Amino acid sequence: MSALTVGLALLAALGNASASVLQRRAATDEAEGGRGARQAMRWLGRVLRRPYWLAGAGLLALSTVLQASALAVGNLSVVQPLLASELLFTLAVGSVVFHRRPNRRTWLAFTALAVGLALFLGVAAPSSGRPTALPGRWPAAAAAVLCAVTLLIVLARVVRGGSRAALLGLSSAVSFAATAALMKEVMGRLTQGVATVLTQWPPYAAVTMGVVGFLLLQSAFRAGSLTASQPALTLGDAVTSVALGWALFDEHIALGVQVVPEVAGIVLIGAGSIGLASAVSVGGTWDAAPGGRNGSDPGTQEPAPQRS
Repeated sequence: MSALTVGLALLAALGNASASVLQRRAATDEAEGGRGARQAMRWLGRVLRRPYWLAGAGLLALSTVLQASALAVGNLSVVQPLLASELLFTLAVGSVVFHRRPNRRTWLAFTALAVGLALFLGVAAPSSGRPTALPGRWPAAAAAVLCAVTLLIVLARVVRGGSRAALLGLSSAVSFAATAALMKEVMGRLTQGVATVLTQWPPYAAVTMGVVGFLLLQSAFRAGSLTASQPALTLGDAVTSVALGWALFDEHIALGVQVVPEVAGIVLIGAGSIGLASAVSVGGTWDAAPGGRNGSDPGTQEPAPQRS
């Protein structure tokens, strides 16, 4: 686990978080113009022209480049779990931009997620893998991913509320993990030349899986609260990425007695995700702070379904 990989992954997470906060700021600054479809489209058009939204879009593009760079020099099983730190950065950046001071419960969730990430990655110590997948591994991995996503969607159709949101969040997580694996494959093949890589299937499969993951995530947000979907998204992405790193890129994590602290780290990540997803500062329902610039985050409002 090189310092360069960790640094690039954390910068990508910071970019995602900052983009999310800036785009939410743009939406918050623009007054609603009515409930009809035409008014909604006009409102959206005004939001998309705001400097905050444009800056957020630029940061999203930059964070994608940083994530791809991290995957090019590091392990899938390191980069994707580190991207869970986006929640931490969202709390920090959002609190500054919207002048909302997190309460004690939110800081406890922040600490749990940070400690969980450090514990899991420190104990698991993922080994160096291959820059591209082992020969013949992609068909089986693709079949497993598609079956898992399909099964989760089918199960989500027969339940409602938080259970449905969690299942759809998990299906989105599997899709995003597969997208990251495909991005790593693309980056590993760049030694063949950009023109050659563009004639191969991985770039287009990565775009397709990214779109699928995005659409499933929006469905998860509509189905239930962020508190229900975020833990499944955070943990599902990390665990699936570790599995794909092992199956495709010959990446290995420590097993045996180390499994106990690894599981403890995963539990802390899950608990921190639930706590942060419940926080206004992360959920995206910022308003003007009551009582002035230093209003505290009540930490009890249900967050709006947002994810950039």
